[in-house]
Amino acid sequence: MRRCGWASMGDPTYRAYHDREWGVPLHADRKIFEFLVLEGFQAGLSWSTILKKRRNFRRAFDGFDPKRVSRYDEGKVSELMADAGIVRNELKIRSAIGNATAFLEVQTEFGRFDSYIWRFVGNRPIINGWHSPGEIPARTEISDGLSRDLAGRGFRFVGSTICYAHMQAMGMVNDHTVDCFRYKQLGG
Repeated sequence: MRRCGWASMGDPTYRAYHDREWGVPLHADRKIFEFLVLEGFQAGLSWSTILKKRRNFRRAFDGFDPKRVSRYDEGKVSELMADAGIVRNELKIRSAIGNATAFLEVQTEFGRFDSYIWRFVGNRPIINGWHSPGEIPARTEISDGLSRDLAGRGFRFVGSTICYAHMQAMGMVNDHTVDCFRYKQLGG
């Protein structure tokens, strides 16, 4: 079975993520929030590091319930800073809390965050046709626009590269290479 090159490197965590989640169209707001938080924490680190700590992040961030996260106080920030199971970066922790508030505001405006974010791709996944990992961009005009819009709504750690990774993770784009078994399964 052929996989995208990054998922064939022997790391079982990467392989499972690739085979089951990456690029699958996602519409559940709480899962979208989870990926948004995790992508923010990944900035400057490897995705493997974040995936290996994912269970700890879920525990620490109350299952990524944006209502609960938005109410975190200084005591909770201190608790998170002491939690060796997650990435202990105060800027990223505070960003996740602020992003939860912004996330809830978008939900109020659009009914669901899903309705807001999917409109950037016309409410259907973009199916790319990459032959090698080197062809896959780190950002696009769409991720540039999403980044600007999120930042304008008060989100942090939402640069264009993070937004594009988020779009890939939640299946807004199918960036599996054409020889990967998941490419066709996901509409390619």
